[in-house]
Amino acid sequence: MTTIAELSISPRQIELFPLRAPLPAPRVTPFGRQFGPQTLLVRITDDQGARGWGEAWGTFPSGFGIEHRAALVETVLAPLLTERSYDGPAEAFAHLTAATRLLANHTGEFGPVAQAIAGIDIALWDLVARRADQPLWRLLGAAHGRVPAYASGLDPARVADRLPEIRRQGFSALKVRLWGGDAAHGATLRRLREDIDPTIGLLADANQSWDVGQAVRQLQSFQGIPLGWIEEPIPADSQDEDWRRLRSVAPVPISGGENIRGEDGFAHALALGALSVIQPDICKWGGFSGCLPLARRIIGAGRRYCPHFLGGGVGLLASAHLLAAAGGDGLLEHDVNDNPLRQRVVVVPPVTGGMMTLSDIPGWGSEPDMAAIGEFRI
Repeated sequence: MTTIAELSISPRQIELFPLRAPLPAPRVTPFGRQFGPQTLLVRITDDQGARGWGEAWGTFPSGFGIEHRAALVETVLAPLLTERSYDGPAEAFAHLTAATRLLANHTGEFGPVAQAIAGIDIALWDLVARRADQPLWRLLGAAHGRVPAYASGLDPARVADRLPEIRRQGFSALKVRLWGGDAAHGATLRRLREDIDPTIGLLADANQSWDVGQAVRQLQSFQGIPLGWIEEPIPADSQDEDWRRLRSVAPVPISGGENIRGEDGFAHALALGALSVIQPDICKWGGFSGCLPLARRIIGAGRRYCPHFLGGGVGLLASAHLLAAAGGDGLLEHDVNDNPLRQRVVVVPPVTGGMMTLSDIPGWGSEPDMAAIGEFRI
């Protein structure tokens, strides 16, 4: 069992690597135009010279979101973090969260502050695991480093193009985006269910793009479709009665959680009972310090824990280690679209037979490729 002495840290330096890989043309999403994958990597060095890497979510606003998170780390969080020593990453997480409470209240920037802290927390856990010469999954108490994965980020019109690779890797399920409340999504899902292998599960994500009336109509059209879940059918901040209404009419499980922040937010979601599958994002809130105990509470409450993730390779690997440590029957979200920030910056184990097998390399895996970082660094 890992002791407090082994987890103790004295962070002394924080380095920031905002990365962007521009697309030939912007993509239109429910959240605005996206100019390409972007993320913020954080490297922390302690007083012993040990280093760890983390990732903070900054996908939106596209074009400057990562610069904003980097500025928060540099000007606000780094001075707070390096002013003292800690009994472990969880204590540092609690310190940063408490110290920025008034700032988050004053600015209304709860999400960006939480994302920046999450990136730091991931880096601190990576640091102590590398220093202890253990893979994170083992340090966090997992019996093994194998996690099941599903293919994500799919446009329904392009599923056929991706199916050969999805079959080759043996993904147990795939997830499609269903943006907009006026399209005939029930018909789309029926067509997909007929076209893809019956052994591959079908999941769907509305990305908050339906109002409650549209969501009720869409869910009613899903009757008879073997759908693993419908994700975020309405905005995450919708009223409790709207979530209860959907739960009462939904013929399939409802999932969500990537846009819930803080212990109170997740406690409320668990008590409300509308979500059968709960999906915190380790790079949006909590890091390991917040998300591992939360994942165990989710499983203990009889819900399914499936980590949300759509970003670079560091966050994907961190999510995989977190899922391995949490246990349960959850699936790792694995974007199958081209993304050099995932494919070139770090070595991500392949998915084989639907499973990702994490290595015994200390921390979350091999160190990032500094040449690739240099290519995409802003």
